[in-house]
Amino acid sequence: MAYASPDVTTRSRPMTSEEKKVILASSAGTIFEWYDFYLYGSLASIIGAQFFTAFPESTRNVFALLAFAAGFLVRPFGALVFGALGDLIGRKYTFLATILIMGFSTFLVGLLPGYASWGIAAPILLIALRMLQGLALGGEYGGAAVYVAEHAPQGQRGYFTSFIQTTATLGLLLSLVVILLVTSYVNANYPAVPQVGLDGQPLLDAAGAQVMLEPFKAWGWRIPFLGSVFLLLISLYIRLQMNESPAFKKMKQEGAQSKAPLKEAFGNWRNGKIALIALLGLTAGQAVVWYSGQFYALFFIQNVIKVDQFSANVFVAWSLILGTAGFIFFGSLSDRIGRKPIILGGCALAAATYMWVFPMLTAVANPALHAAQQIPVTVTAAPEDCSFQFNPVGTAQFNNSCDIVKATLSKSSVNSETVDAPAGTVASVKVGDTVVQSYDANALTGDALAAEKARFTAEINAALTAAGYPLTAADNTTVARADHFFDILNAQNIQIVLILTYLIVLVTMVYGPIAAQLVELYPTRIRYSGLSLPYHIGNGWFGGLLPATAFAISAQTGNIYAGLWYAIVIAAMTVIIGTIFVPNDSHKKDIFADDNV
Repeated sequence: MAYASPDVTTRSRPMTSEEKKVILASSAGTIFEWYDFYLYGSLASIIGAQFFTAFPESTRNVFALLAFAAGFLVRPFGALVFGALGDLIGRKYTFLATILIMGFSTFLVGLLPGYASWGIAAPILLIALRMLQGLALGGEYGGAAVYVAEHAPQGQRGYFTSFIQTTATLGLLLSLVVILLVTSYVNANYPAVPQVGLDGQPLLDAAGAQVMLEPFKAWGWRIPFLGSVFLLLISLYIRLQMNESPAFKKMKQEGAQSKAPLKEAFGNWRNGKIALIALLGLTAGQAVVWYSGQFYALFFIQNVIKVDQFSANVFVAWSLILGTAGFIFFGSLSDRIGRKPIILGGCALAAATYMWVFPMLTAVANPALHAAQQIPVTVTAAPEDCSFQFNPVGTAQFNNSCDIVKATLSKSSVNSETVDAPAGTVASVKVGDTVVQSYDANALTGDALAAEKARFTAEINAALTAAGYPLTAADNTTVARADHFFDILNAQNIQIVLILTYLIVLVTMVYGPIAAQLVELYPTRIRYSGLSLPYHIGNGWFGGLLPATAFAISAQTGNIYAGLWYAIVIAAMTVIIGTIFVPNDSHKKDIFADDNV
């Protein structure tokens, strides 16, 4: 039985105050879910040090990013489960389930002991909680987009769904603001924490002094996770006051809802083709632009450019504040000129400018590092001696002489090129005019290994220092710093915020109209299931894997910008496929007209 479409004339009227309240309530709850999800991303490096203690720093960074990505990898499965539930039992009750799962998972992360206390069980449980968060978020977005779109007046879907699109960025902004406030308070009022190794012995620095850790990094990072329980209670109350979507209620009354929404949405080529086009021609490119402009930018500033965590969070937070209105602007604009040209235009601009924007960010934020990168650095090594240092399970040992060189250079954000040498050659690195011989850790043991490691470390650090690389953060007077949240009014900090804001504008172009575009591809009976899967495969897999993949590509190639090609290629692919296959003028469509499909 076909669902009778509401009279289009009734959908063109302005929204009532009750409808606006419902949409506001939906957005508020979604902000909380994104806040929970992105707390981990904002604190990835700190959490990595707590839960992946047993691994080397370079591997630890990859682990931390992979644990972040784990939440994205399971999002398509959450889309399937909760998408089907949303089409079967309704939007409201699915909302309640997702927010409860997300809230309790986040709270438990704040309670979870670290590696030093629970050993390997700690990172396993951390990843399990991240996966639960991903499952919940997989059901959240589709429901929010559908719920708002089915309340929106005809001709204003882009505008009204753009408020849902702001929730991800506002959730990230909220997480950054909470982190900044908690960091400032905890570090100002509590003493540093002495560090011990896994053997229980004190950790000492190169000068033999006890290693001390800021209290926020030691334990204060848990507070934002634990405090989220209050937001959970507020959001749960808001969601309990929400009414079911009128379109779903009418469809249910007429007995027209799908009995097998997943089969109907993906079990035939007619609808399966729509999902494939939505994935490759819309959401894949949107995802890599979204994560490059927000999360990879934050990771890049902290771990590659070496800006301290507090300052990096301040700069990104201000870019979010300045750029977030773009979601509303481009969502509203898409109601007049269409969704497709705006989304694909953002992807095209990203593909064309990333290789210009990120080097400029380095030059502005850390001039000393950028200047040093102009000195040629060449690694000479036998090809078989150089491994691909992407170690997701942490079991591989990279002891070859080439691997040792590349790991050391990557840690210091050095750009280098590799020249092939004959088989059996011990790798060396030339920094400017200085040549430093590496060592093969596989061929040495005991004191001999320790001596070679100390010799190589001293020589490579001396060579890099002579080339101008700022290896000691405290001695680098050129790197950007923000002493407090409003410390952005000097020329250097303003430039950083403006560069980051440009990246956010690209995010708003690709993301502002995407919800309306996806809603318009499916009839009401399978809309929740249909749009959720391509959205979450795009954002969960193509986008979620971006930080770890880009970092690994950069480490392997010896170029800190090489990882950007991952985003550039996918964004360009989306422009091509989207231009050919994504339908035009869907913004003029009555989304209830095809409910006999």
